[in-house]
Amino acid sequence: MKVTIAGAGHVGATCAQYLLQEDLGEVYLLDVVEGLAAGKALDLAQAAPILGKHSRIRGGHSYLGARGSDLVVITAGKPRQPGMSRDDLLAVNGRIVASIASELKEVAPDALVITVTNPLDVTTYIVQRVLDLPRSRCMGMAGILDTARFRCFVALQLGCSPVDVQALVLGGHGDSMVPILSSATVGGVRLTELLTPGQLSAIVERTRKGGAEIVRLLKTGSAFYAPGAAVAQMVVAIARDEHRLLPACVLTQGEYGLEGVFIGLPVVLGSRGVEAIVQMALAEEEREALGRSAEAVRSAMDTWHELAGTDPADWAS
Repeated sequence: MKVTIAGAGHVGATCAQYLLQEDLGEVYLLDVVEGLAAGKALDLAQAAPILGKHSRIRGGHSYLGARGSDLVVITAGKPRQPGMSRDDLLAVNGRIVASIASELKEVAPDALVITVTNPLDVTTYIVQRVLDLPRSRCMGMAGILDTARFRCFVALQLGCSPVDVQALVLGGHGDSMVPILSSATVGGVRLTELLTPGQLSAIVERTRKGGAEIVRLLKTGSAFYAPGAAVAQMVVAIARDEHRLLPACVLTQGEYGLEGVFIGLPVVLGSRGVEAIVQMALAEEEREALGRSAEAVRSAMDTWHELAGTDPADWAS
């Protein structure tokens, strides 16, 4: 498999590092800043013999290097700064991902695409519209990251291994995300039996603010280790046809009573991309929260239309 990562910043380069460790095949790291992707790719290539890996990794600033890619990951964009919401990035990052998608249409028209750039749900929508992809081939990475943060915070509260925490966080990648408490467990024991409602509420709120907490601590950047690992997990599931059940941002077509909005849902990932969307039982308040989250994403989609117009051909200009 050939994977192109568009954006050689912290998230893109970290994802490339994880993929090198997975020994998947060929990785092309792409960035418009001349020398940035090539330098990081060369550094990673020199780590391969130390790690005992055979994968080939290259970097460059030309889209021609992405020709023939089976899968493209889009991480390029402006990162959040302290006090900035994901939606504050919409105008600038919407243009960036639209431009990247337009270039990819020429060199990798058959690739599956995973979008990482914030605001995630809307940028995934923009990429899908510009490339006119079926929903199986266009998805966004957010649910794995949000779920990992939730699992981490539960483990910190209980003093247990985060591996034993099984949970899902669905909905939009933002303050409206929906941790599914009704099915969350630790070693098979329901989470609601281990933590008080007050403790659960605090963990849910910290999960929703998880990215902002890191931005506030770093002051000059945003998270990249966990996001890089999350998107790498999606790439591996596709490359190895693992049929993994994972949360991802996808286009709804009636599932959970939602239509025509990109939002995080449980999906099966394999070599064809999104192979199925799983409709799990939700508590009534969780289903209502998912609906509110979808409306928040739809509002952001409407905002993008106001900013860019409704003609996809104009979005990449």
